[in-house]
Amino acid sequence: MKALGVGILGLGNVGAGTVRLLAEHRARIEARLGVPLTIRRVLVRDRARERAVDVAPELLTTDIEDVLGDPNIAIVVELMGGVEPARSYILAALRAGKHVVTANKAVLAERGAEIFAEAARVGRAVVFEGSVAGGIPLLRSLREGLASDRITGLCGIVNGTSNYILDAMTRTGAGFADALAGAQAAGYAEADPTLDVGGGDAAHKLALLALVAFGVQVDPATIPTEGISHITAFDIRAAAELGFIIKSLAIGERDEHGVGLRVHPTLVPRGHVLAGVQGAFNAVLVQSDALGPSLYYGRGAGMMPTAVAVVSDILEVARDLLAGLYSRPGPTGQVPSAIPAPIALRPLADVVCAHYLRFRAPHVPGVLGRVAACLGRHGVSIRRMSQETPSDDGSAAMVMLTEPVADGPLAAALVEAALPVTRLRLLAD
Repeated sequence: MKALGVGILGLGNVGAGTVRLLAEHRARIEARLGVPLTIRRVLVRDRARERAVDVAPELLTTDIEDVLGDPNIAIVVELMGGVEPARSYILAALRAGKHVVTANKAVLAERGAEIFAEAARVGRAVVFEGSVAGGIPLLRSLREGLASDRITGLCGIVNGTSNYILDAMTRTGAGFADALAGAQAAGYAEADPTLDVGGGDAAHKLALLALVAFGVQVDPATIPTEGISHITAFDIRAAAELGFIIKSLAIGERDEHGVGLRVHPTLVPRGHVLAGVQGAFNAVLVQSDALGPSLYYGRGAGMMPTAVAVVSDILEVARDLLAGLYSRPGPTGQVPSAIPAPIALRPLADVVCAHYLRFRAPHVPGVLGRVAACLGRHGVSIRRMSQETPSDDGSAAMVMLTEPVADGPLAAALVEAALPVTRLRLLAD
């Protein structure tokens, strides 16, 4: 049987890693498939640019039609990132009869409904293991490994940059700015880190996790999202003294009232499995009815970890092609493969958990009592409270841990208190 042809769109870090893996494991891949897997075209912006991997010059092209018009290319691998032109190229590839592998979380989270509907219409596959948690086989585990179970919740670290920064602050006592600079110097943070430290990247990934785990379509812009740039070295120390580690978590919950999703920094008990996730590693804890808790841990980003997931997807599609399975279930694992209608999320105001509160206030009599009274009027009970020695400007930080309370009443109490406050949620038991 003739070779299966692959076209790759984009030759950045993940694209280079994918080319490298396909070359290094060519013989093993052919032994697994029974036919060679051949890269026929690689779409790039600039053919003359230096690359992290050697590619024969005749394979490089700047014209997408060289990929779409090649009848010997069965699988198109989109690794460009961003929404456009990735969306247009994916749709064009599907309409040209190609199956698509992508690691692009942004295009799937924002335009997945259109893409998956088109894939269903033309009977082609869109697979995307590398879009969430890098090389960890997370999406496949949710879709296939837990197909006989009902997933009720997931909670995890899905952005390695934020975890690297918070871990550095925890280990060294550095402030946010210094920890971010260290992450950038080490190659774990972009020059513009907004998408990572602001929580947007994690929200994109959480939208895809909700699609696969809960079978729901969610606009990532509607996911309540908080970043980590307001976390200070004082917060890290105060949390540690209280027995917690601060982590940026993506949390999804499903019950009889619907689905709730959120991304925010969280106080995690020191003995919890997620508290020990260091550096740029990812970890997701999944809760399901029959299995109970299951943990998925590993390198969540980078050239080779993500390339492992991409090549695994390529092999999965190739096996189906060789077996004559030209149509696949959609992203939820259900048939027909159309994506479900969008849903509205449960309001964040309804989420009940304990909170860490740090106030900065003038060190004068009555302030602490006034804050406590505001909280009490809204039904917020205080579990623990402490106050630091006043600083040179006469102000002092007050730290409070509340009992579990809904977001809504607490927010109203903080408005009434009318003091600068940092609020962090505690991971629910």
